[in-house]
Amino acid sequence: MQNRKTRSATYGPWLVGLGAALWGTESAWRIPLNELFGAKVIVFWEHVFILIMFLPILISRLDEIPRVRTRTWGFLIFSGFAGSAVGTVFFTLALKYGNPTVVNVILNIQPVISTIGAFVLFGDRLARRFFLYAGIAIVAGVFVSVAYPTQIGVSFERAGLNVGTAYALTCALFWGLSTVAGRGVMVGMSLQLASSLRIVTGLGCMTLILLAYGKLKGAALWPEAAQAHPIKAIVLLFFLASISGGIPLLIYFKGLHLTRASTAGYFEMMQTLAAVCITWGFFHASLHAHQVIAAIVLIAAVAMVHHIQQQVEPD
Repeated sequence: MQNRKTRSATYGPWLVGLGAALWGTESAWRIPLNELFGAKVIVFWEHVFILIMFLPILISRLDEIPRVRTRTWGFLIFSGFAGSAVGTVFFTLALKYGNPTVVNVILNIQPVISTIGAFVLFGDRLARRFFLYAGIAIVAGVFVSVAYPTQIGVSFERAGLNVGTAYALTCALFWGLSTVAGRGVMVGMSLQLASSLRIVTGLGCMTLILLAYGKLKGAALWPEAAQAHPIKAIVLLFFLASISGGIPLLIYFKGLHLTRASTAGYFEMMQTLAAVCITWGFFHASLHAHQVIAAIVLIAAVAMVHHIQQQVEPD
């Protein structure tokens, strides 16, 4: 039994990292989808596609719902609202209106938010060197994201700290808090039910948002740009919902079940690394030497975060 717990504690955070890395591929689909749909509509269709994929899982777990406690429902609703729905909308808007490099830099504050939330809500203990390695991870994440480290200030100035930057900051806030709420969900229900109900909650939130904005109708849900390229729209939505949506969600929640939120937040920084690699591969923006070095430092730093946290977490 002890060996089983040790193995779980070892691979849990890396599952979080793998799920986050797959989430990092979403720019490959979300950026071209921005040319076909509005940001809110993209997130709505994303949830529809994922829910269709998850229906067999949800139906098989319906008998567990009566046993879910009120506190867990609260965490689930907030996680679906903040992380699955609203946070994703702000991320889509940030990619559309902001500098993608600046967006990646800003999202590195997400682990700090999740750490504070985990400490306040769950009383997570932090090792003495936790903030040392966490700080190294954040700095490395910044250098992975920035093409010219000697001109970071200039890059931000050129970006204008515009509405895209504000969207990215809001996204980081919602996603960071969603990580903590997701941990609360996993304590109170199974992986399969939690991941399915998060999508249901997110879709419910997006439906209400579209209704409030008057976009829950044919012309808004499938605009002329999508009508002109229907196959492209469907394929992009499918890839977004599967490779960058449903599959990483299952992997992420499995890892989160085995990982404290304070640690999970830093392994989620793998999303930054994956996003930069996608930018390189799909949009032909090559990595500079300092970015490759920073990527290695980032991986090493989050590994050290996990190592030192294991020493203070209970068995």
